[in-house]
Amino acid sequence: MILKIKPLNLSAGTYVAFLHTEIAKKMGLHPGERVEVRKKNHHDSKDIDKDLGNKMISVIDLARGILKEDEIGVSEEIIKELCLKKGDKIEVYPAFKPVSVTYITKKIKKHTLNYTEIYSIISDIVFGKLTDIEIAYFCAAVGLNDMNLNEVADLTKAMVKVGKEIKWNHKYVLDKHCFSGIAGNRTTPLVVGIIGSAIDYLKMDAVIPKTSSRAITSAAGTADDIEILTNVEFSVNDLKRIVEKTKSCFVWNGVLGLAPADDKIIQIERSIQLESHEQIVASILAKKVAMGATHVVMDIPYGTNAKFTLKKAKRIKKLMEKTARKFKTKVVCLLTLGNQPIGNGIGPVLEMRDVISILRRNENRPIDLEKKALMISSELLSFIYPRKKAEEICNLMLNSGRAYEKFKEIIKAQGGNDSELSISQKLELAQFKNTVKSDKKGKIIGIDNKKVAYVSKLLGCPSDKAAGIYLHRHVGHEVKEGDELFTMYAENKDKLDYAKSMLKHIWPFEID
Repeated sequence: MILKIKPLNLSAGTYVAFLHTEIAKKMGLHPGERVEVRKKNHHDSKDIDKDLGNKMISVIDLARGILKEDEIGVSEEIIKELCLKKGDKIEVYPAFKPVSVTYITKKIKKHTLNYTEIYSIISDIVFGKLTDIEIAYFCAAVGLNDMNLNEVADLTKAMVKVGKEIKWNHKYVLDKHCFSGIAGNRTTPLVVGIIGSAIDYLKMDAVIPKTSSRAITSAAGTADDIEILTNVEFSVNDLKRIVEKTKSCFVWNGVLGLAPADDKIIQIERSIQLESHEQIVASILAKKVAMGATHVVMDIPYGTNAKFTLKKAKRIKKLMEKTARKFKTKVVCLLTLGNQPIGNGIGPVLEMRDVISILRRNENRPIDLEKKALMISSELLSFIYPRKKAEEICNLMLNSGRAYEKFKEIIKAQGGNDSELSISQKLELAQFKNTVKSDKKGKIIGIDNKKVAYVSKLLGCPSDKAAGIYLHRHVGHEVKEGDELFTMYAENKDKLDYAKSMLKHIWPFEID
């Protein structure tokens, strides 16, 4: 059936088409079923890339009042994928359920999947052939029934192969990853500055092309922080140009097309509040393999206020290192205590102020964040040099100012202004603030990462870059009644007032 496009200015996060109820009845279709959408006069070609750009599978819903019978309403995702505009004509056909649905059912019944079956599922997720409900069933099947080592490796491989892969002509392609869940854990800019400057200093055949994410459940992601000072969205070609020039970069992974199934799976897992260790390992490792990393250090925090218990962190470490051996990527996992936020600032500007204070060697810099960044950097460099020498080099890069110069070089290469004045101006705090004080005497024995992140988001993070929380005290500190605990910043008074009112329900400090 041939129908005219009617854009609905609707972003659904997936491919959704709306049919007039009468048209759906004629085609024998019901809400939630699939249609194949093709550009008019398109015929299957032998060029797979060209063919994928001209047709796609979409889930349907029904509408009457907003559509004429000869129209089809489509989400922005379809408009973008097929390069459509209002009035264009497209061919619409009923589509059968993909064979990957039978593989999902197989996993639900606790059977083992082979690579072909897993690839079919991941491919159909990426190309929009599976509904959110079917993806949720897959996530639940993996989360509840587990995967063996071969399945995890096959899932990793499938995630890589369905997306883009980047190749480098260097002996060492270094990378690091910090698992989420710890507020203020902004080690990446420091590690990249330290390792990038060490590569220059030692004339190593190495690069550290660091891609990072935006905030999912946290107050800020590394990409949210870095874009305060420079651009973070680049094509693969531009990324490679920057890295060949500076030996390093800070780039958002969301536009590179690396392991694209991961974003959709994470979205579904978050909605059903179920996350499997196997999926965590596969999704993180797939991005590293797709980036072409040869040596990776992964930080896995554990503890009362962290995402993982020590037992779970050990399990993920073991599974990650075993799975990585099946690829050309050497991985070392560090288990770190995560019973409180790291650094003083939570929120994009506040976190970058911590980073800059360490790079500038300010007296009031957060030493806990500095120590962790040096530990990760030394572990990375230990792939190449003995541990003691690696530690000496990393300390030299930081204390000599070379790491700061490399950081500014990257900022400039990505289109930012690397002057001290520009950096300071962009790191100004939000106008409205409120300092919260202790109402009793005692010792701080816990600071809840989730609650700190939640309050920061109430204050406007990460979209309001200058909003967030500055911690005056940490776990282990003795406090008296009236001592300052933390200061909240917001770009408007309403957000600040609301966050203040919510503290009685989500108080983050535990004082004994």
